[in-house]
Amino acid sequence: MSALLARLRRFCPVALICLSPGFAAAEAVTVFAAASLKTALDAVADGFEAGAGAEVTLSYAGSSALARQIVRGAPADIFLSASPDWMDRVAAEGLLEPGSRRDLLGNRLVLIAPAPGPRPVSLDTETDLTALLGGGRLAMALVEAVPAGIYGRQALTHFRLWDAVAGQVAQTDNVRAALALVARGEASLGIVYATDARAEPRVAVLAAFPEESHGPILYPVARLARSGPEAAAFLAHLTSPEAAAIFTAHGFIVLVE
Repeated sequence: MSALLARLRRFCPVALICLSPGFAAAEAVTVFAAASLKTALDAVADGFEAGAGAEVTLSYAGSSALARQIVRGAPADIFLSASPDWMDRVAAEGLLEPGSRRDLLGNRLVLIAPAPGPRPVSLDTETDLTALLGGGRLAMALVEAVPAGIYGRQALTHFRLWDAVAGQVAQTDNVRAALALVARGEASLGIVYATDARAEPRVAVLAAFPEESHGPILYPVARLARSGPEAAAFLAHLTSPEAAAIFTAHGFIVLVE
């Protein structure tokens, strides 16, 4: 296989996979993963490929979009969601390999601004987000569909801040797109995962949302029933000490040892 073809397979977008049935060869593993996992999961996949010799195709998007693609027949072998709800959606269709699902990772939710940013703030019912925005936009993933956006709206609602800023929210298809808006200075503030902020030097963290302000941030992973032994091997690698060290280094909370 040529180097160019291998690279295309490795980072094939969801749309390309769905339009090209059978694109992945039998020895390849196709992973649909939440966009917030990209930096860490790229490194984990590199380690697996080096050791196992099997290729990994990683397709990143919002968990909602990925779940819908899988339900419609996209040829994923492994689904790594940023929300149990979207994994439940796939499970309800009978598409998961029985006994393969587990909660792999946890995360935190943070408020960010373009670096260097203003001083850190306290998040409570008295926080004046409108003043902090200064007429600018608040970047968030889709608040009705994408986990980071859902958690963000829950947190703002918890502190009775949502109504004041809802009209200034710039919604994006996934959390990495919201991160990019802030990094480029196109949004004054953003709500993303702590791991996203850690991966982007052009943003500064102003505050971390208390865990009690939103639902638990969990990343469940499972094999699809159609998957083969290579997928089982990659799922085992995701729970290995080597993978755990990478996820921890990128700021994730490892839940499976």
